[in-house]
Amino acid sequence: MKIGFLTVALGNLKLDDIVEWASKEGFEALEVAAWPPINERDFSSTTIDADNFSPKDAERIKALLEKHGLIISSLAYYDNNLDSDPEKRKKINEHLRKVIDVAHILGVELVGTFIGRDVTKSIEENMKEFEKVFKPLISYAESKNVKLMIENCPMVGWQEKEKIGNIFYSPQIWREIFRITPDSFGLNLDPSHLYWLGIDYLKVVEDFADRIFHVHAKDVEIKRDILYEQSIFGYYGTNAHGKSWWIYRLPGLGELDWSSFILELKKVGYDFVISIEHEDPIWGGDIEKSKKGLKMGLRFLIYLVVYNTTEHRCWGVKVYEEIHYECIDRWYPYDPYDHFWSRRKVRNSSCCKDCWYSLV
Repeated sequence: MKIGFLTVALGNLKLDDIVEWASKEGFEALEVAAWPPINERDFSSTTIDADNFSPKDAERIKALLEKHGLIISSLAYYDNNLDSDPEKRKKINEHLRKVIDVAHILGVELVGTFIGRDVTKSIEENMKEFEKVFKPLISYAESKNVKLMIENCPMVGWQEKEKIGNIFYSPQIWREIFRITPDSFGLNLDPSHLYWLGIDYLKVVEDFADRIFHVHAKDVEIKRDILYEQSIFGYYGTNAHGKSWWIYRLPGLGELDWSSFILELKKVGYDFVISIEHEDPIWGGDIEKSKKGLKMGLRFLIYLVVYNTTEHRCWGVKVYEEIHYECIDRWYPYDPYDHFWSRRKVRNSSCCKDCWYSLV
């Protein structure tokens, strides 16, 4: 497996600068944002401008990536392909085709997007809309040797308060959608959404192994005092992101069992990219802080990816808020000879060893 990140985390920093920094820090892949420069999404950027992209641009980017030892795991354009406004829907679908074209020229196999939702219709009615809109898009992608994949974020309140904004959020719906789509259509699996929705994210890996094309690394923290006040419906029944009882965190700062999750991926033969989708409000806000957060995510994941097998289990770490690693009594791999693990301090304990490591 390779560890990468979604370039939205670094705003509209130029691709050349992102590639140079990512390579220096030890990343091996980039999930490259390809929204149009002017768009209505709150979480978006334009690392590659699909509206103004040429074969010459592709050759330059290929050379840049080869020089720095990186790959593009996917192009990312997550917007509402089922928008209730026909003109907006047409514009979004057309831009998705342009992103597919760019992927084809670059030799990138995957393009990630949302299905979205027509909020004037029910979820079941949107399934029919999906078939109408996506069958031609999937066929177009196939003609360009590109596979489309959907992230499983429910996007509650995206188009309208209290309404699910992306219908591709649960196994029941995935099964129906995969039943009517070819094998070239799959899942960009993000376990953080599944966790707060109460879905077994480990079972999902086994059940949908053949449709997992790409994996997002994002954690989630449950604020149980707020959950007590709000119930599962969240902020005044809206489940609004940022105001409700769950908060997205960097890998290792939430409640997901990353050791077991990555082990399950390995068991089913997944060996592609784990891409950090940095939406952690504590480690975001400006480029330098976001870079630090991405480095934290990389340091946390790298040992799980390299060493996490049923044969190799030893003590390990959870990223701590002060940019240190703190031992916890879950099994995570640890390599005492690697140079990242500096300033080790151990205290004897009957249940585990307490240790922390400086990243900087």
